[in-house]
Amino acid sequence: MTGSFCDVTVVMPAYNNAATIGRALASVAAQTRPPREVIVVDDGSSDETLATAGAMVGSMNGISLRLFRQANSGAGAARNRAVAESRTTWLAFLDADDEWLPEKLERSLAVTEADDLIMSSHNLVEVGRGPEKLVDSRARYLANPDDPYRTLFCRGFISSSTVLVRRDSVVRVGGFDATLRSAQDYELWLAVLAQAGRRFVTFADPLLRYTIAESGITSRIDSKVTCSMAILHRHMGVLKKLPGPVLSVLFLRLLIIHVEAVRGHLSRGNRLAALRQAAMLPLRALGLLARYPNADGARPDFLAGLVAAEEVRP
Repeated sequence: MTGSFCDVTVVMPAYNNAATIGRALASVAAQTRPPREVIVVDDGSSDETLATAGAMVGSMNGISLRLFRQANSGAGAARNRAVAESRTTWLAFLDADDEWLPEKLERSLAVTEADDLIMSSHNLVEVGRGPEKLVDSRARYLANPDDPYRTLFCRGFISSSTVLVRRDSVVRVGGFDATLRSAQDYELWLAVLAQAGRRFVTFADPLLRYTIAESGITSRIDSKVTCSMAILHRHMGVLKKLPGPVLSVLFLRLLIIHVEAVRGHLSRGNRLAALRQAAMLPLRALGLLARYPNADGARPDFLAGLVAAEEVRP
């Protein structure tokens, strides 16, 4: 250990990650500013994920490693459990198949504390499929650094494993929406940024090695569209309350959702599914206008409905 513990809890959801969770935890243990605790929530794994994580307890350089086990409920529910159990000012998120560079927490804390930010993120390197690739998330942020909420709303650029955020901000907006089958993290960061305003930055250091998941099947593209539309409907009410353009941003986001879906289907050779999504664009645009007058941006408290979990002693 090369530095004193910082007031950070690392949130790590895990599902059938026995092959990678040891590497992820080792990257936490190697931090130049180690966190106070790591909370691993095993989301009903059928492999040795929990045992593999528990075997790391003696290799964490004094960092508290807390393990929980729950029935399979999704990554959002697992993260909510970890947030509820956390005991620090700051939360950092790391998926069980990713890994941090040693300076990740030190740099994130320095950037965040220097400007009294509520949240920060950073660049990353994609690994696992062909040559390693730098993902320049900061370039997307710099497109409109004065309004990061709208920048993120139009097109996501925040990887959860790069985030450092105040715990009280996550609790205040109600945590992750575990009812969404995808994009739960995107929706939460939107909710946080709606309150944080300019107190957020994406900095350039590529401090995460992000493992690319296997490509989803065709049905997952349509599921992503469904979740993206649900998020769009919820956050149109937020946009109405914030200064700046509304309808132009809503329709740009709607267009991006459909372009990405069409490209996804075409890349899999499914022209019929691509045509179907393209044909839905005008219908969904009309639906958006119909919903707009009553959109209020209300967001439930998802932390209040946590699934049961058991703490496991390593």
